[in-house]
Amino acid sequence: MLGSLVLIWIFILLFFLFVRVQRPKNFPPGPRPVPIFGNLFELNITNPLKDFKRLAERYGNVYSFYFGARPAVVLTGLKAVKEALVTNGADFSGRPQNLLVSDAAKGKGVILVDYGTTWKEHRRFALMTLRNFGMGKQSMEDRILGETEHLVARLEKSAGGFVNPQTLFHDAASNIIYLVLFGTRYDYEDDNHKIYVRCFTENTKITNGPWGMIYDTLPMLRSLPLPFRKVFKNFQTVEKMVLNMIIKHKTTRVPGEPRNFVDCYLDELDKRDDGSSFNDGQLVRYIIDLHVAGLDTTANTLLTAFLYLITRPDIQERCQQEIDEVLEGKAQACFEDRLNMPYTQAVIHECQRIAITVPTAFHSTSRDTELMGYSIPKGTFVIANLSSVLSEEGQWKFPHEFNPANFLNEQGQFEKPEAFLPFSAGPRMCLGEGLARMELFLILVTLLRRFQFFWPEDAGEPDFTPLYGVTLTPKPYRMGVRLRQPAREM
Repeated sequence: MLGSLVLIWIFILLFFLFVRVQRPKNFPPGPRPVPIFGNLFELNITNPLKDFKRLAERYGNVYSFYFGARPAVVLTGLKAVKEALVTNGADFSGRPQNLLVSDAAKGKGVILVDYGTTWKEHRRFALMTLRNFGMGKQSMEDRILGETEHLVARLEKSAGGFVNPQTLFHDAASNIIYLVLFGTRYDYEDDNHKIYVRCFTENTKITNGPWGMIYDTLPMLRSLPLPFRKVFKNFQTVEKMVLNMIIKHKTTRVPGEPRNFVDCYLDELDKRDDGSSFNDGQLVRYIIDLHVAGLDTTANTLLTAFLYLITRPDIQERCQQEIDEVLEGKAQACFEDRLNMPYTQAVIHECQRIAITVPTAFHSTSRDTELMGYSIPKGTFVIANLSSVLSEEGQWKFPHEFNPANFLNEQGQFEKPEAFLPFSAGPRMCLGEGLARMELFLILVTLLRRFQFFWPEDAGEPDFTPLYGVTLTPKPYRMGVRLRQPAREM
């Protein structure tokens, strides 16, 4: 019996020593993968960003990495990311399939759909519809400012005390998306709203965390009752909720007279035949995708912004001085006011840069292509390391510290460096960029105008290390809230 066990272990050892995973011809260099596991043991699966940086320093800004048996190419730095996503955008606009997030999405929606006719039609429709419903126009401002007043009312109740802002900004961002999609909003204490937000936040942590990595790398484990199954359960919960919202919405709809995004989609559905990519099932996933795109990223950027503002009161005070001067005599801010607020603009953009809310962008090649001298076969999993671009030495004055001067020229005017890519770049660039930019400005300016925020004396030293997931999230913190005297005099 003992001899048999020894022979089995010798066979396993020889298998791992002598069985090589063959790289495609002229494929980017990288660490040697082992059978079954690939390069999984090269990564800290709770947060692989430091390992991505380490491997880039060894193998170059375009290197290969195996997730199990699947080869991937990791892009580091502005030059590599821009050449792939912008210069060769069509070649790198696919989405990797057979991953946890894509399996849960079931091939529907727009964010996770692979490059092709369905994706092109639905992205074009989303961009056109969002623009027609006021993306960057007064109607969108009204929606954001209206929701911001609910935020203000909530903070006024806590004035003189402390708040835990972890759900505060998620609730507001979620409701702004509801207003765009359905024309309605939820009360912050509504049970359905809480379930909806919880499902989203749980899924973002699981899919890019250790269990998501295990699902993507080791397919033989996918049928087991492990924590990644929670993602599928959450998707089913949200799909049922969205379907019920659509059914209810249809009862008040007047065909040809759209009030919101859902009405526009239903009008489009009426024009299409049965073979179209537009259908009810697609609408459900479409709504979920747009909600995801506009929820976690904006909310986590605001959480990061206030974490830095309460620990850097000098920066907060300078923003408030500029806001007071520009908005003097005005009841509320408008998006155009940003043009007269260079310092506040710089602070907001620096918060986006330092937050690195979406650290990596997952793509795949839509055809055989080349990148920086290497051959990349069709269907190759591509990881654009956006975090490397947002902290790249040579691209930023202060790449590794929070400093608004990264976005100010010598005259104190606002300037946006080419390496500012928090929304990614190219054909797959974030659909909600326009909405997110407007939300960040209007919410932050309105709150800084009315309140002073501060770090609690009994909270110890702040921890700026984010929690890793599909989005990076600041660790939970408390913040103090005081009414500002100028706000009361308005």
